[in-house]
Amino acid sequence: MNIETLRWSEGRLEMIDQRVLPSQFRYLPYTNAAEVATGIRDMVVRGAPAIGVAAAYGVALEALQQQHQTIEQFTQAIHRGLDVLAASRPTAVNLFWALKRMRQRWVAVSNPEPHTDSPAAIAQALLAEAHGICAEDIAINRAMGAHGEKLLKNGARVLTHCNAGALATAGHGTALGVIRSAVAAGKKISVIADETRPFLQGARLTAWELVQENIPVTLITDNMAGHLMAQGDIDAVVVGTDRVSANGDVVNKIGTYMLAVLAHRHRIPFYVACPLSTIDMTILSGKDIPIEERHIDEVRGFRNLHWAAEGVAIRNPAFDVTPADLVTALITEKGVVSQPNEQRLRELFRSN
Repeated sequence: MNIETLRWSEGRLEMIDQRVLPSQFRYLPYTNAAEVATGIRDMVVRGAPAIGVAAAYGVALEALQQQHQTIEQFTQAIHRGLDVLAASRPTAVNLFWALKRMRQRWVAVSNPEPHTDSPAAIAQALLAEAHGICAEDIAINRAMGAHGEKLLKNGARVLTHCNAGALATAGHGTALGVIRSAVAAGKKISVIADETRPFLQGARLTAWELVQENIPVTLITDNMAGHLMAQGDIDAVVVGTDRVSANGDVVNKIGTYMLAVLAHRHRIPFYVACPLSTIDMTILSGKDIPIEERHIDEVRGFRNLHWAAEGVAIRNPAFDVTPADLVTALITEKGVVSQPNEQRLRELFRSN
């Protein structure tokens, strides 16, 4: 099944509503930056690469909406669009990477060449850039998969957390992309999917993706992983990430740190599938990365069912930090970085 998390259709962006999977499958339409920002904030779309692609399209949509305005009005609208998109979620660095790239494209086509500074021409240039970012994301994911599948032996039982599949990207996926590529290479791979509380991305999204492709998958709750590791039922852990700091610390969905500690205790390799756009060399360590706190209703219950006692205090951090010394390797589109640290990451970028 070819999952199109985002698609361009008849002058608008359409995104799979991941809040209602797997019970419903539907696309929601978006026509401007504010709508896309709401879709990102409400988790219609989630996963760092997909958020970045959605944000790029949000800028392009705003430009298309405003292309008949004066250049001054157009400029003000694009600035507002960039700001509202930047405020949608704080942790995933791909959001800011994509917005920076769209801003650079805007500047490039607004100044030097004659006849390219009209709003209509700028809008088309921004749309082309968004299309390019989308296509590049799929190519990057496939390159990561080609590098990462070599780390998985035939018959491997792979634990993953949250959803780092096609639904978290423009296509193919990061962590699940590694698994897909291993299966495509002829390896027999089975997956153990953490439920991923409190928003249940593993249960609702990862399991759904793998079932669609007939890749064997077993669903467990998050607190079962240690037991299965101790029983010898897990051969590798592969996760995605929302941001990696310069020293190799990994920020990913809450619960990832626990898995890394358990994997270290049981001598199980812990791999992180990570496009270069997710590595933030401006942040020295994971402790400097802002951690999003989401609404307490996600912990109090699920959808319209509440099970927590009334009046109880609730915390809901969406991400945690896994120190670099617990990471066996980062899997990037340029190759595998074993035991990541600042020196190795800087060498990776110099060779890029």
